[in-house]
Amino acid sequence: MCYGPERPLSRDQFTAPLRPLTGRRPPPANEAAVEDLRDRLAETEARLARARAREAELSRRLQEMKRFVSVMEILETYLKRRFREQRDRAERLFAPPPPSN
Repeated sequence: MCYGPERPLSRDQFTAPLRPLTGRRPPPANEAAVEDLRDRLAETEARLARARAREAELSRRLQEMKRFVSVMEILETYLKRRFREQRDRAERLFAPPPPSN
């Protein structure tokens, strides 16, 4: 996002107490609006923190599942190989003897 020559406002600038420009307090309506915006910002930041925590948990669980799948693939390969070896061994044991000439 481009803001032109001006820098975007920082988080501190949003939450800093109001400083009257002329030495007077802002009208009560503005104070209420500012307080409402601060409350909404705090709620948004709390939701963002929860979303980040949820994302971290889901990422951890995804990695755990990937490791599990990897282990299952290794076991599957091993069991397939052992099955083939046992099948071949059984075939050799029960195969009729080769004809003698």
